[in-house]
Order: sequence, then structure tokens, then C-alpha cells
Amino acid sequence: MIETPAPRTTPPRSLWLLGPALVAGVAYLDPGNVASNMTAGAQYGYLLVWIVVAGNVMAWLIQYLSAKLGVVTGQSLPEVLGQRLHRPWARRAYWLQAELVAMATDIAEVIGGAVALNLLFDIPLLVGGVITGAVSIAILLVQSRRGPRPFEFVIIGLMAIITIGFVAGLFIAPPDPAGVVGGLVPRFQDTGSVLLAASILGATIMPHAIYAHSSLARDRFGAAAPGSPGETARTETSRIRRLLTATRWDVSIAMIIAGSVNLAILLLAAANLAGVDGTDSLEGAHAALAAGLGPVVATFFAVGLLASGLASTSVGAYAGAEIMHGLLRVRVPLLARRLITLIPALLILGLGIDPTLALVLSQVVLSFGIPFALIPLVALTAQRRTLGAWANRVWTTAAGIVASVLLIALNGALLWLVLTGA
Repeated sequence: MIETPAPRTTPPRSLWLLGPALVAGVAYLDPGNVASNMTAGAQYGYLLVWIVVAGNVMAWLIQYLSAKLGVVTGQSLPEVLGQRLHRPWARRAYWLQAELVAMATDIAEVIGGAVALNLLFDIPLLVGGVITGAVSIAILLVQSRRGPRPFEFVIIGLMAIITIGFVAGLFIAPPDPAGVVGGLVPRFQDTGSVLLAASILGATIMPHAIYAHSSLARDRFGAAAPGSPGETARTETSRIRRLLTATRWDVSIAMIIAGSVNLAILLLAAANLAGVDGTDSLEGAHAALAAGLGPVVATFFAVGLLASGLASTSVGAYAGAEIMHGLLRVRVPLLARRLITLIPALLILGLGIDPTLALVLSQVVLSFGIPFALIPLVALTAQRRTLGAWANRVWTTAAGIVASVLLIALNGALLWLVLTGA
């Protein structure tokens, strides 16, 4: 039987209910997305526009299911799984893969922030990684000491900077409308285009965003003041219905923003960097933008990349903490955990490993975690014993299964192509 908090005496305004999806949506705007979309546009023009659009549609469904789980049960996905996995070794094994995925995500995000600081201020990559980590700690302290709402305001502010940074170039050098329309037709050109399509989806729908969104929804809506016992059932049903309606709007707004920015990155590269050498790296793309569109656009790009790294690494660290708490029922002090998870990224930067290569390899690790997040999410939200009357309808579950199969298949293709060097 589901235990849900009692309703608030005075329900908040609908606008005040928005926010969790916007925070989770930052995961769709991380440096891995920037690298994948920029490379796709530069190498294949408008060919993969349809992949960005399709990925965004699938992301809407997946993020809504994650948020619904948090709203209805008052628990995060890791917490629900921690209760269902009765054997300690099963919980530890599940936590280990989820933790590795969260750390791989963090590597991409810290590296992205370090590269941006290097582009903007010529700061050495290792020092840039330390600065990125320090700022993420400050943002996480806002969440732990001030609560979810101030944390949301900070992340949403960074999202606004990301949007301006990556969209500004399109106003100076707009894409070809006919090319954009042609890119909506599903097709591939060669093995490389399949690899990039899988990379775009792998960078778009990431396991930690699924874990985080259920936690963010729980933090915002999981606690409420007690109401009248006689009105509990009726009022609780009304409350959940209202929260789910607001959640659909929240997810829609977040995915429209994230999808538009990702599409803008691809279109900017397709219109201005097609065939330009060196655009398969963030540094090369920045240099090409500076040469082709001027330093202002290149600076906007670097600022957007910096905001992307700072925001996404904060959300990734939040997700990692929730994964550990939900599955191991252990909470590690925030500062200690953040310092530990920074070590792999700082080692990579300190050893001088190519940042772009590290980004690509981090996406490969993420691919391993996709099934472990998607399959339980769809299964749990389809169960009446988990969500009661709010369980998925048949068509929702069917859509979730189709999306999961497609994403797992494409991520499998990504692994195969990368590991075999095809």
C-alpha cells in the first residue's frame, strides 16, 4: 500500500509547482551533448536533426515517468529499488553500476567546465577542473542548507545562460530552412552517422537524470502539512492529480528548452562549420566559430559551455548522493563525497589525456547504465502495487517499452562501434 503525505492546507499556485524538471533538464545540456551535437552538425550537416527531435520526445516520456514516481510514492527511484532489492549484494551491485555511471557523467561535466575556463581565461585544464568542482560544491551547499527551491533558482539561472550562449549564434548566421526540414526525414548516411546518432541519444537520455528527477520531485512534493482525516483520500487524489498536471507542464517546458538548445547547437554547426577541420573537439569548434562568425559568438559559446559544466556537474553530484542513499541507505557528508567524485576527472586533466577522448569514453560508460535505469522505471510505473490508481495506462507503458528498446539498441550500437573501431 502506498503511503503518501497528507495534503497542504493551502495548495501552492501552479507556477510555484514548476522547477524540478528544469533542474533535471540541465542533464540534457551537459558538455557531452554539446560535443555530440556540434560534431554531428559539422560532419553531417542537417542529416541528424531528426535524431535530436526523436530523442527529445522520448526524453519527455521518460522524465515524466520518473517525476510521477517521485510525486505519487514520495520516494526516489533508488529508494524504491532499494526496498525491492532485498539481498544486500544485489543492492550493492546495483549501486556500483549506478555510481560508476554517475562518476562517468561527472567526468564529462567537469572536463567541459575546465575546457570552457581555458577557452575564456586561458586557465590550465587542471586548475579549471578544480574551480568547476569548487563552484559545484557551493551550488550543492545551497541545496543542502536552503532547500530545493533556491537550488532550482540557481540551476534555472544557469540554464538561461546556457540557452543564450548556444542560441545566440543562430541569430547572426541562421540555418537553411530547407536543410532543417530535410533533416527531419529519418535516415543515416554511413557507419559514422550511426555512431553519432547513438552518441547524441546517449548524451541526451542519461541514467543520472532519471534518478535525479524522481528525487527532485520527492523533495518538492513529498512533505506536506497534515489535513483532516475525513478528507484525506479525496483531497490526496485531488492533490496528486494537480501535481501531475503541473509536472507535465514542467517536463514540457524543460524539454522544449533542452531540445531547442540541442537543436540550435547542431544547426549552428551545420550552417557554419560543415566541412571545417578540427570541429570534432570543443576547442576546435570554438576556434572555428571565432574564425567564421567572430569572437563574440565564440565567447557566447564558451560561456554557455561553462554554465553547462557547472550546472550539470551539480545535478550529477546530487543524483550520485541520492543513488547512494536510496540503495545503500547511507549518507556521506556532501563535501567529502564531492571531493571523492572529483578525483577521476582531475586525474584525467592532470595526466594530459585528450579531453574530447575522455568525453567520448564517458558516453560509452553511460551506455552501460541505460538499461538499469530505464527498465525498472517503466516496470515500476506500470505496477498498480507501486502507483495504485496512478499506474501507467497501457499505451503509456507500450510507449515506454518502445522508447527503452530503441535507446538500449542504439546505445548497444554505440558500444559495438566504439569498441570494435568500426
